[in-house]
Amino acid sequence: MEGLELICFQIISAVGTARSIFIEAIREAKEGNIQSARDMIAEGAEVFTQGHHSHMELIQKEASGEKTEINLLLIHTEDMLMSAESFRILAIEFIDLYEKMYEKK
Repeated sequence: MEGLELICFQIISAVGTARSIFIEAIREAKEGNIQSARDMIAEGAEVFTQGHHSHMELIQKEASGEKTEINLLLIHTEDMLMSAESFRILAIEFIDLYEKMYEKK
């Protein structure tokens, strides 16, 4: 495996892991473990950044004139990237809500 396929799998692996961490952070917040949830968001963001860097490689190649073959794997990769970012945003919102809820108890 090399080239575009390898980069796609690097991105999928990183952002898939990050998305799982973001989901687990919501579960932590639901249990009242707000600081743990926030720590998990930071951890997930670090892992997400690894995938983002690989994604930037593709963008830089495209910008320098190297055309990228659009295929199902690349589309799936883009979907995973956006999904993980969406989960990060939602997880932060959920954590904030759970924190407020637990403060009122």
